[in-house]
Amino acid sequence: MMTLAEPRHHRHAMIWSDRAWPVALLLLLFTVAVRARDYGNVVAHVDEQYYLLVGDRILHGARLYIDLWDRKPPGLFLLFSAFRLLPGDGILAYQLVATACTAATAWLIWSAARRMTGNGEAGLAAGAAYILWLPLLSGGSGQSPVFYNLAMTAAAVLTLELPRLAARRAVGAIVTSGILACLLAGIAIQIKYTPVVEGAFFGLAHLWYLRRAGAPWPTVMAAALLWMAMGVLPTALVVFHFWWNGPASFDAFWFANFASITLRRGYPAAKIAGRLAGIGGQLLPLIVCAVIAWRKGPRSPALTLTRIWLAFALIAFAMIGAFFDHYALPLVAPLALAAAPAFAMLGRKAVIPVFAIGTALLAYHAATNDPLESDGIRRMARMMAAADRGGCPYVFAGDSILYHLSGDCVPTAYAFPSSLAYDAERGALGIDETAEVSAILARHPPTIVTLDDPLSPWNMATNTMVDHALARDYRPVFMTPREGRHEILYLRRDLPVPPVR
Repeated sequence: MMTLAEPRHHRHAMIWSDRAWPVALLLLLFTVAVRARDYGNVVAHVDEQYYLLVGDRILHGARLYIDLWDRKPPGLFLLFSAFRLLPGDGILAYQLVATACTAATAWLIWSAARRMTGNGEAGLAAGAAYILWLPLLSGGSGQSPVFYNLAMTAAAVLTLELPRLAARRAVGAIVTSGILACLLAGIAIQIKYTPVVEGAFFGLAHLWYLRRAGAPWPTVMAAALLWMAMGVLPTALVVFHFWWNGPASFDAFWFANFASITLRRGYPAAKIAGRLAGIGGQLLPLIVCAVIAWRKGPRSPALTLTRIWLAFALIAFAMIGAFFDHYALPLVAPLALAAAPAFAMLGRKAVIPVFAIGTALLAYHAATNDPLESDGIRRMARMMAAADRGGCPYVFAGDSILYHLSGDCVPTAYAFPSSLAYDAERGALGIDETAEVSAILARHPPTIVTLDDPLSPWNMATNTMVDHALARDYRPVFMTPREGRHEILYLRRDLPVPPVR
């Protein structure tokens, strides 16, 4: 808190950092500065390429899980369909919306941290840390948590107000808060299923404080049923939609969303350990601050709830088990909030080292992730379009955004390249992968795209089939760097080489 001994300029800074609109503007400008380098980058991440492709094709009549397959819930693809309604090819559109969602989430973190610590500057540091750390975990463009973290953080902010509401015995306000929090979690679940774990915590916390507010047991039970209904409602509407469309639609939806993940092969222990070490190393500055706050900071119900939220987010992170870096993106908001008391206690002694490390890590990522690779992929897409001759090209391994940029047809429902190319998905798609690739090759695609070095161990059966077809019927006509490898465009031998523009 401000004291009479504090310098006048510091008091002014405290007042400024306690005002919502100046903080919101500053966080937005910082978000743009951190993320602008990837604006228009079509290869920012392989996942969001595919989300945009599917979202676009849904608008043109493609049936989700039948014409284009993935494990993600429908809400994610509907979100990317909405981005295609904005001007342009959708790439900058989704990146700008992601920027707005990031800044809004950071503002919520600032708001919650300011209330918990009584220190607007500490809240500002926590919000800025959220912005800075997303790109370190492949969240610098349009990964799904960038969007649903906003809903989950809003639900968390509602949850952190429960101790105050319970102290006022505001039963009605707690019931309303629970409705909103559970509905927000339910919406997030339709972008990715793992938020169900955090959503369960929000519901349980509301029940605990509803009882502490003096609500009788019948009211508590009725509220619990109502909140569960709100959390389930978005998914229930989706399930009803696919059921209404008939057995084929429902079966495809059910297998993709709930059955196929159990068939996916695990990754080697060494690879898992490496991923966990990388994630832990990236998050270490925030982890250290959160531990300092826990050991030496003040005790308050809101801080306890924040730490429980972080624990439930960790459970959700561990559920899938693959431990890709972007799976840790939902940890950043509760971790930044849990670190806020350390920023308040230590001030610049904590903030300067944390942001120096974060900035250095961001610079390292920038040096190893060249947006200029986007230019090569755009050129490859133009060549594919010029060579298609009415046929569908085939991206066996590489970037699915090539289908979107070229405007070409997609030769398989399993267009996410890892589905048919990599060993982790072998036997997990509900089809015979070799038969699917054989059928694609039998249609003699005008062009085939692959990598000279895989991102993951090959599915040896399908890779051998593609290698034989390339050696027999195709020739390489274009190659572009991609993540320390090369993405290669092969043209069917009977077709003329299109010009490279």
